[in-house]
Amino acid sequence: MAHEITLITGDGTGPELAEAARKCIDATGVDIHWDVQEAGVDVMERTGTPIPDSTLASVRRTRCALKAPITTPVGTGFRSINVYLRQELGLFACVRPCKQYQGVRSFFADLPVDLVIIRENTEDLYAGVEFEAGTKTTTQLIDYINSLPADRKIQTAGDETGVSIKPISVSGTERIVRFAFDYARKNGRRKVTAVHKANIMKYSDGLYLATAQRVAKDYADIEFEERIVDNMCMQLVQKPELYDMLVLPNLYGDIVSDLGAGLVGGLGVAPGGNIGPEGAVFEATHGSAPKYKGQNKVNPTALILSGVLMLRHLGEQSAADRLEKGVADVIAEGRQVTYDLKPHRDDPSAVGTQEMAAAICQRIS
Repeated sequence: MAHEITLITGDGTGPELAEAARKCIDATGVDIHWDVQEAGVDVMERTGTPIPDSTLASVRRTRCALKAPITTPVGTGFRSINVYLRQELGLFACVRPCKQYQGVRSFFADLPVDLVIIRENTEDLYAGVEFEAGTKTTTQLIDYINSLPADRKIQTAGDETGVSIKPISVSGTERIVRFAFDYARKNGRRKVTAVHKANIMKYSDGLYLATAQRVAKDYADIEFEERIVDNMCMQLVQKPELYDMLVLPNLYGDIVSDLGAGLVGGLGVAPGGNIGPEGAVFEATHGSAPKYKGQNKVNPTALILSGVLMLRHLGEQSAADRLEKGVADVIAEGRQVTYDLKPHRDDPSAVGTQEMAAAICQRIS
């Protein structure tokens, strides 16, 4: 069966990484028709927008995209192109696997770290409901909050206080927790840990925890536990092998997923996917590294592994397994890898982006 996929080439080193990932995915033999589209600061210079209508229309049509890294423009109305895509396309679930591959340098190289972090994408402090210090609206909001019968008041004035609202809903929480449990069942995972700060934020995180506990009762075949977020960070550093899947609200998920990437070697080996009922966008979790643009130098692993996630999402399990094994074999051998995967970053035997991709292609059987 042929799949039509939008390939968003990004900017900075994005086009080089997109080319490398496309070659490796095509080497699996899966029939993919790529619809190549642009986004980022390069296209903004020509069109006035970092997300052309044609790019968004393509993803809506294909319902699946592989996106290379994109630079968020500074000083424009776009706070984050990635956040914009997630909101526009209803991609409520962020999937961030953090897996240790032999040959990747990390403090936990001898431990079988294999985490999947599920982050809610639409609510929490990242919902973007903010009020700027010094505005009339912020002063009115603070005055209104302080007029309500509540135990806590805002002690500082609107001319010096910025306010962010943290919405957490039952429906949003239930949706992400069910996604996590369904993902666990589909992928043979054994345990889901809900991460929160309900001991302090009793009406937002408390609602999140209570909803997660209720949903967990529908999945008796999957072990369930909960952890307070600060303790969770300590636990991951001390004994990451005890954890399997984490499900978190938006802000904690952003922070803990980078911590998880650090456990297994960094963002260069950290894939990601954003999934919703109308489609999915798979992307490397690192930035576009514009200073390396055109140098054929950066590590393509994260975007290639994002392609593995994409293939699994498309039901191409065999191809995904073969591609992941090809990546793992090349990294384990340590010969045809980029500079950051060498024991010493100035190793003259390091290869370029395209050469590492070619070595992975040769390993796919």
